[in-house]
Amino acid sequence: MFLSVFDIFKIGIGPSSSHTMGPMLAAGRFLNTLGGDFGGRPGPAGRFDPAAITGIEVRLYGSLAFTGKGHATDRAVLLGLLGFAPASLDPREAEARLGELHVRRRLRVRGLPEIAFDPASDVVFDYGPPLPLHANGMKLRALGRDGIVFEETYYSIGGGFIATAAEMEAAREAASSLAQKPTAESQPYPFASAAEMLRMGRESGKTVAQMKRENEQVVRSADEIGRGLREIVDAMQRCIDRGISTAGVLPGGLNVRRRAKTIHDRLQAAKGSNSQQPHMVNDWLMVYALAVNEENAAGGQVVTSPTNGAAGVLPAVLRYYIRHCLDATPEGVEIFLLTAAAIGGIIKFNASISGAECGCQAEVGSASAMAAAGLCAALGGSSEQVENAGEIALEHHLGMTCDPVNGLVQVPCIERNGMGAVKAVSAASLALHGDGSHFMPLDNCIETMRQTGMDMTDKYKETSKGGLAVNLPEC
Repeated sequence: MFLSVFDIFKIGIGPSSSHTMGPMLAAGRFLNTLGGDFGGRPGPAGRFDPAAITGIEVRLYGSLAFTGKGHATDRAVLLGLLGFAPASLDPREAEARLGELHVRRRLRVRGLPEIAFDPASDVVFDYGPPLPLHANGMKLRALGRDGIVFEETYYSIGGGFIATAAEMEAAREAASSLAQKPTAESQPYPFASAAEMLRMGRESGKTVAQMKRENEQVVRSADEIGRGLREIVDAMQRCIDRGISTAGVLPGGLNVRRRAKTIHDRLQAAKGSNSQQPHMVNDWLMVYALAVNEENAAGGQVVTSPTNGAAGVLPAVLRYYIRHCLDATPEGVEIFLLTAAAIGGIIKFNASISGAECGCQAEVGSASAMAAAGLCAALGGSSEQVENAGEIALEHHLGMTCDPVNGLVQVPCIERNGMGAVKAVSAASLALHGDGSHFMPLDNCIETMRQTGMDMTDKYKETSKGGLAVNLPEC
C-alpha cells in the first residue's frame, strides 16, 4: 500500500481539512471538470459547452451541513468555485474576490464565461439525512436553461482527501483504499499493515523510514523528497511561530482567547531560573500544539497532520525533538516525518482519519500515534519499538468523540491537540524503555478504532449534536 508522505502532510488553510480544504478542493475539481482553471490548472475543453451553463448550485449534507457554518465550509466552497486552491491561496486576493462575489453575484473564473451565482441562496445546508457513503457529502450542479447540465457528488473523507460517489463505490467494491495501491513491482515495500511493515523490515534489514523513502523514490527523486520534506517542516515551524506571537480572540462567536503567546512568554521568562518545575517540558509541548490549533481556528495556514483538527500534535512533538531532545539532527527530522507518514497511511488504509466518520480518536488519536512513532524512530528506536509507540498512543485515545462546540474547531479541539502531543512523547518514551515486544499489536488497535467509530452514534461524530457541544455553561 502506498500513500505518499506528501498526501499525509499537505499545506492548506484552517479551520478543517475535511470541512474546509476538502469542500474547496471538491468545488475546484467540479469547476475544473466544467473547463475552468483551478489552482492554475485549466480543465479539459470540449466536454461541456461553457455558454450553456447559466448557474451553479451546491448542497451540503450530513456533518458538512450541521457544522459547516462553524467550519467555514460555505466560504471554502466559494473559494474553490473562484479557482483558489488551499496550498497556494493568497489571503488578500481571496478576500477581495469573495467581496466582489457577494456584491456582483457572478462567478468570474478563467476558462469559463461569467456564471450567475448568489452565495446566499446557491449554497444550501441540507439538514436532512446524510448521503449514503460518508458523513461528509456534497452535491454540485451546473444548471442550464433547460435544467441540469452536469451533476457530481463528492465526499470529503478526512485529511483534505476527496472522492466522487463513483470513486467511493469502486473503492468499496474493490475493498481497497482511495489512495493508489501499486503492485510490489512498482513499490519495493507495499506494506498495507503494521504486521507487513515489520515483516518487510526484518526481511530487508531496513527501518520504517528507509522503506518509506524507497517507496517515495519510485515517484520522486531524492532531491525532490528532501526539498518537499523541508517545505513541510518550514510550514509547520512558521505556523508555531505565528501562533506563539499572536494574541487576541478567535473568530466564531465563542470569544475564545488565544493563550499560546501568553504561555510562551511565561515559559521564556522562566528559562534559567530556579522556578522551573520538572513537568515544564509538558508545558512546552502544550504551547506548541496550542499555537498551531489557534492558527487553524483563525483560518491560518497549517499542515494536515493528518488533518487540520489534529494539526498541532505532530508539529509540537517535532519541535520538541528539534529544540529539546539531545543530539537532534536534520536526518532525524526526515526519519520522524517518513515514519509518521508510514503509520498514518496504515491507519487511513485500514480505518479512518475522519472525525465525521470515527470521532476524534481518528483525528487526534491518529496524529498522536504518528507523532509517537516518528519521535521513537528519530531517537533511534527499532521498527518494533516504533510500532509499539504508535499502538500505545492510539490505544489511549480509543473512544474519543468529536463534539466541537458550535461546530468550531476550538473547544475542545485546541487543548485536545496539546494532550495528544503529551501522550505521544510519553508513548515514545515508554516504547523505548522496552524491546518492542508487547501484548496488543498496532493493527488490532487500528481495527478496534474502526469498529468503535462504526458503533459510535452520529451525534458524537462532528455534528455538534452531543457531548461537550450540548453541555454548555449557562450564561
